[in-house]
Parts: sequence; C-alpha cells; structure tokens
Amino acid sequence: MPAAPPADPIRPTDDEARALARSLISGARFGALGVIDPETGFPAVTRIALGAGPGGGLWTLVSGLSAHARALRADPRVSVLVGEPGAKGDPLTHPRLSLQAEALPLAPDDPRRATARARWLADHPKAKIYIDLNDFFFVEFRLIGGALNGGFGRAFRLTAEDLA
Repeated sequence: MPAAPPADPIRPTDDEARALARSLISGARFGALGVIDPETGFPAVTRIALGAGPGGGLWTLVSGLSAHARALRADPRVSVLVGEPGAKGDPLTHPRLSLQAEALPLAPDDPRRATARARWLADHPKAKIYIDLNDFFFVEFRLIGGALNGGFGRAFRLTAEDLA
C-alpha cells in the first residue's frame, strides 16, 4: 500500500493570522528585499529600511545607484521578508512574513512626496543626511500576497485583501 501524501501544513487563514501579518508589516523598520538581477536573471537579496507611506502601507527609500534599485526598475516584482527573531529562543520559532509585491517608484513630482518625506524622517531620523540627495527615491510596495509563518505549526497563505 502506498504511503499517504503528507498533510498540507498550511492552515486556513483566520483573523488571528491576518492581525499578526498586519502587525509584522506595520512594525517593520527594516527587512530583506528580494529582486531579480536584470544582468544574470538570478534572485538577489539585500537589507532595506522600511516604513509606512503617506496613506499607510509598506514603503522604502532607496538610492538609484544601488543594484536593487536598478533591478526593481527593470522588473517590479519583488519579495519582502519582515519579522525579526526575539532575544531568546530558536530564531525559527518567531513569526515572519514573506510578501510578494509590486514595487512602485514614487515620481519626484508626486504630491505625496512631501508627506512621505516627513513620515519617513519621523521613523528614520538619521535619513536626514541623505533623503534629499538626487539619487534617492521612495518606493511603495503594492502587496499581492504573503506567506506567514506564525511560529511552529502555524503557516498561512494570505491574499492582498488579508494584508490590507
């Protein structure tokens, strides 16, 4: 008799999972950004600062000179990992959220830029040194979905609606 296929580890998404995911997003001040390198076609990952934009959501400020900025301009499909391990215990038991998103650069003349700038500086005061340099620009992440690992045995798939 053939062995039974393994049980699906993904639980049905519930309000607790949605709340945890939203909390990880709203509390994120940095994370890992995954992009597709336009020169090699391979994934590339870097650490970026994160924060809320003018209307909420998840945003970053990047230098146009960076490899990840060139990559997201070539292909706006990205992944963002948020959630940090706690001070104690196994890092893999702490909640984390892997997001799929579309990176939307904010045009320099967009009327939301002043609000984005003020909000960013409130959360990231040291950015005052470089925020107004010509190569820096804001990027809004339009969230498409996510995979939440809420701790051991607590895996969920989330939609854009779950994350809103």
